[in-house]
Amino acid sequence: MKPIKGIDYPGVSVCFYCHDGRGNYLFHKRSKNCRDENGRWDNGGGGIKFGETLQQSLERELSEEYCVDIVEQEFLGVRDCHRVHEGKATHWVVIFYRVLVDPKQVVIGEPDMCDELGWFTIDDLPKPLHSIVPEDIAEFKHKLL
Repeated sequence: MKPIKGIDYPGVSVCFYCHDGRGNYLFHKRSKNCRDENGRWDNGGGGIKFGETLQQSLERELSEEYCVDIVEQEFLGVRDCHRVHEGKATHWVVIFYRVLVDPKQVVIGEPDMCDELGWFTIDDLPKPLHSIVPEDIAEFKHKLL
C-alpha cells in the first residue's frame, strides 16, 4: 500500500491567513467533498509538492483556492500540527503566512471543495472552525491583530 502523507510520515504544507489590510481575514467553509472536517471554516493552505519552493507553493495554493495574487506577505512561523483523523494520528509540519490580498479579486477557486467564503475579524470567527485553527490563533494572534 502506498504511504499516506501526514499519516505514515509527516506532511509539509503552507497555510495562510489572508487579510484585507483593515483587520478582516478570509475564511472558507469546507464542502462535503473535502477529505475531512466537512462544514468547518478554515483559513486556507495545502501540501507542498515535490520540487516546489515554499513561495511557489504559497502562490499556487492562493491561486487555486481564492484566485488571488499576493500583495504582501509576512512569515508567521512553523508549527507541528497533530490531530486524529478517522482514528489515525496525523502529523503535519506547517509553514504559516499572513498574506495581504485584494478583496475584490477573491472568488471561490475550488467550488467542489468550498461552499462559502467570508471575511471575519480574529476576535469574531465563524463556527465551527477547523480543529487546528484555534491552536493556530493561540500561537499567532499577536501577529494577526
